[in-house]
Amino acid sequence: MKAIYERELKAYFQGVTGYLFIAFVLLFAGIYTMAINLFSGYPTFSFVLGNMSFIFIIVIPILSMRVIAEERRQRTDQLLYALPMSMYKIVMGKYLAMVTVLAIPCAVMATYPLILSAFGNVNFFVSYASLFAFFLLGAALLALGMFISSLTENQVVSAAICFLVMLLNYFISVLTGFLPKSTTGSFIVLTIAALLIGLFFKWMTKDIFVAGLATLLCEIPLISVLIFHKEALSGLVPQIVGKLSLFDRFYTFIDGTCDITAFVYFISVIAVFVYFTVQSLERRRWN
Repeated sequence: MKAIYERELKAYFQGVTGYLFIAFVLLFAGIYTMAINLFSGYPTFSFVLGNMSFIFIIVIPILSMRVIAEERRQRTDQLLYALPMSMYKIVMGKYLAMVTVLAIPCAVMATYPLILSAFGNVNFFVSYASLFAFFLLGAALLALGMFISSLTENQVVSAAICFLVMLLNYFISVLTGFLPKSTTGSFIVLTIAALLIGLFFKWMTKDIFVAGLATLLCEIPLISVLIFHKEALSGLVPQIVGKLSLFDRFYTFIDGTCDITAFVYFISVIAVFVYFTVQSLERRRWN
């Protein structure tokens, strides 16, 4: 895993991708720090992070688009399968290299609250808790971007899909207002979601039994709720969809709330999409 990590990290800085990512993040961090903290006089650094979180929609696709798609395009992924290590270690090596690139601008931004403290009182706990949440948000989005990169050999397609998915996640709280809130509407939408989950497992495993089992595990509780407690379905879809937003989880830190469940959610998203990436590569290996 160390060899994969070093190879990937070196690749980011042999070209312009790593430097571009770091420069872009620090550029916006500097602009917002100057505008919010220095010119407007707000002593809270978390406001800076909250306002600049949208840049992940742009920079994450750029950083993650080549991580696996390029291997598939050049057919060097066949060499990865021949390495004497598990696919999990290969994926983790690639993922940790991206996280290291993300950590560099975050480490630089960790000095900003210290600098601002020379001009007034700064809440260090809120500032650094928000910075850590900002880092985890980026890490979760990188795991998602890596999984999308594993689905195609075209870097442009990978970046475009990643951008659209993250844009959707960014505005998901707005889109929940257009989702059905009635009992029947919620049941139909959740049933479609259960079928899509089954199709996803079918695509990943090529096993109709696993796909059917996944669908049933989602659908049986849904039918039970419809029969015995159907009023619970009213407004359930907007609530569920709203909870999926990574960005909204991060925004709870901006007001000074240290949400432990948000940390757990970010780490869970990372684990899930790293696992999906491994399974995507294993699927390609056996195909």
